[in-house]
Formats: sequence, structure tokens, C-alpha cells
Amino acid sequence: MKTTNDLTTTVLMQLHADVLFTYDSRGRMQQANEPWPDRGPAPLFFMGIPVTGTPICKYRHDVPDELAQALTAQALLAVSAGMPASPPPDTAQYRHLLQADKWEAGPSFLVPENFTAAISGIQLTPEHASLLGTGFAWLGPELDYVQPCAAVVEDGQVAAVCRSVRITAAAHEAGIETLVPFRGKGYAAAALACWAALVRKAGALPLYSTSWSNHASRSVARKAGLLCYGSTLSVG
Repeated sequence: MKTTNDLTTTVLMQLHADVLFTYDSRGRMQQANEPWPDRGPAPLFFMGIPVTGTPICKYRHDVPDELAQALTAQALLAVSAGMPASPPPDTAQYRHLLQADKWEAGPSFLVPENFTAAISGIQLTPEHASLLGTGFAWLGPELDYVQPCAAVVEDGQVAAVCRSVRITAAAHEAGIETLVPFRGKGYAAAALACWAALVRKAGALPLYSTSWSNHASRSVARKAGLLCYGSTLSVG
């Protein structure tokens, strides 16, 4: 695992790009780097915009080289460094170049080493399947391969979970779910804190990202004091 001194925003964004997708021998994206057997497709284009430094651009394996060069030129021309606050203003230009309507954008965070929560969480393994209840019954088949998975338990049943939804040896990305009756009580942050500690114990960095439209998820990041290292844009 990289030390704190090594963690520039550019390094963190590269680790983020690495954990999000699988790549071929040319460094082109192939699939979403999800731990479950049925992986989703990679987007046509991914751009990671660190708070300071040059944007990191990735392309799916079937994007022509000429188009990749045009996208890179647009990225270098239009993106300025700084703390992100909204999607890139030139998003329409990337969509036009790719002839694609589908796109996602949002901020990216590192969970700091000193992040703790007042509520305790547990590591959730297949042996805890009886705690899932009806609200998290869907998680049972995934528990073998979304580890580490952390949970907050209320009245004998899981109320919130945070699990590894993208995994490399260097970093894990968090996926958080909280049952509706338990939202707004700090359970998501508590599950995140427990999960992050487990990820660091395994020798990897805990990363968290969301979309600009997901206000609840952004609120968790803000209240938890997570460290924003940039934002991302995926098209296609």
C-alpha cells in the first residue's frame, strides 16, 4: 500500500481508474471491475480529473485511435484543476464526439485513516446471513465476494452495509446501502468507517465515489469529512 506521502491527487485518481475497470494489454477498458461474476460493460470514455494535475483519460477497447486522440485533446484543452463542484462544463463536447447520450459524473473521495464513527459496525460474512432480514436478502449470494463487507445491526437485523464493489490489490471502492427507516441516523457513515478500517487492514486504500445528483451520498461524504481528490466523467 502506498504511504500517505505518496498520495497526490493524481496518484489517487490513477488508483481510482485502475479499480473501476479491467484493461487489455493496450491499457484499453474492457469491463467494469466488479467482484460478482456478471460484470457490466465499461463506458466508451472515462476521464478522471484530479484536484491538481493532468486529467487521466481511458478509452474502451473498441474506440478508434483517432477518436481517442480527439477526446484527449478536448480534455487537455477544457479542464482546469481545482476542487470539483459540478460536472465538467464541456460534457456535451465529449458526448458529441462519441455520439453517446449516456453519461455519469461525480466527486471522488479517500476515506482518511483517522475516520471513526460513534456507532459500531461489524464485518458481515456469510456466517451472518441470518442478520440480513428481508431488506438485505439480496446481499446473501454476494457476501462471499464483496469482502470486506461491514454492517450496522439494529434490533438483530442489518440496517446499513458498506461493501467492496470494485477491488484491486491497491484499492477498494465502497458501495453503501441503508434501509429507509434507518436513514439520517449516521448508520451509513458507521458502516463506511468499519469497512474502511477493514480495507486498510488488508493493505489497500478505501475509496468512495458518487454522482453529483446523489445528494444523500454526497451528504455522507461531507459529514464524514472524506478527502476529495477529484471528480470523474464517464460517457457511453
